[in-house]
Amino acid sequence: MPTITCIEDLRQLYRARVPRMFYDYAESGSYTEQTFRENVTDFGQIRLRQKVAVDMTGRSTAATMIGRPVSMPVALAPVGMTGMQSADGEIKAARAARDFGVPFTLSTMSICSIEDVAEAVQAPFWFQLYVMRDTDFVDRMIDRAKAAGCDALVVTLDLQILGQRHRDIRNGLSAPPKPTLANILNIATKPKWAWEMSQTKRRSFGNIVGHAKGVGDLSSLSSWTAEQFDPRLDWDKVARIRDRWGGKLILKGILDAEDAARAAAFGCDALIVSNHGGRQLDGALSSIRMLPEIVEAVAGRTEVWLDSGIRSGQDVLKALALGAQGTMIGRAFVYGLGAMGEAGVTAALEVIRKELDITMALCGERDVAALGRQNLLIPKGFFDSYA
Repeated sequence: MPTITCIEDLRQLYRARVPRMFYDYAESGSYTEQTFRENVTDFGQIRLRQKVAVDMTGRSTAATMIGRPVSMPVALAPVGMTGMQSADGEIKAARAARDFGVPFTLSTMSICSIEDVAEAVQAPFWFQLYVMRDTDFVDRMIDRAKAAGCDALVVTLDLQILGQRHRDIRNGLSAPPKPTLANILNIATKPKWAWEMSQTKRRSFGNIVGHAKGVGDLSSLSSWTAEQFDPRLDWDKVARIRDRWGGKLILKGILDAEDAARAAAFGCDALIVSNHGGRQLDGALSSIRMLPEIVEAVAGRTEVWLDSGIRSGQDVLKALALGAQGTMIGRAFVYGLGAMGEAGVTAALEVIRKELDITMALCGERDVAALGRQNLLIPKGFFDSYA
């Protein structure tokens, strides 16, 4: 097994082992990819305040997220097509998360279905819902998540239409890959991936095919999005989903203080500060820049988590110190999954927890709950309004 010291090690392995279209699907943003890049680079502008001669014994990264005990305040974010990064990838990631003691979130656009994951993992997980035009299909999806024992519903609010991602268009992204000459030649250089994929029957969108009316085959994420994602999504529709679900509700895709205040008043258990990893509105501010303003707007009425840009345990610490009560990782665990399967997801989580623990100690803290702005050195004007 290769030596893994950081998330970047996993990314390099991932790039070498997974077909280009699926690497590009994860490792890209919309339009110029400005927001995609700044999600990461803005974390780097926030520096850490070192403290010495402080008792570092008895440290703990344990926390809770919407009342659920976690080994660290990190959850696996919903990522579409994870089962194309590694055969049965959603199952592998869910098992790794279960064994590590952090939540796993299954995407609507997963390859493994809700029922596949529930049967294989035998432990509660979260389900992420995209809102479709077909309300009967949405209702059945919610009911399926309930029947599978999902203990929270994550409703994504920032993808009513699909932000254009140039690489996906150029690559002809599909699941399974279309048998073009370019794809065949590229896949031929990924023999382990190809062999493992040949051994599973799960190669299309398991939550859609056979469940949505008139859908017997589905290969194109973009065509499904264009035809079925609901551009009329509003708070009334979210309220309908909340009432149908009746359980813990998480709202994902908040990047504005007014939206955050409304979400808190609406009655969710947590909201996720996220710009969809820079994959929707290019030119939006990074999640970390928007976090403090949103925390202030929410004023403790609901939990605030941060998603988009986290590549290390130090990034997790910075988000917590700026007021987040939890974080989500997407690309970081996908790198591990594509690189080494289930063991790679575990490796990604181990890297992040170790970095969080050691950095916390060197900042003079022994508990993640004690982290705050006293641990950070923030550039003057970093959070100033652009208005």
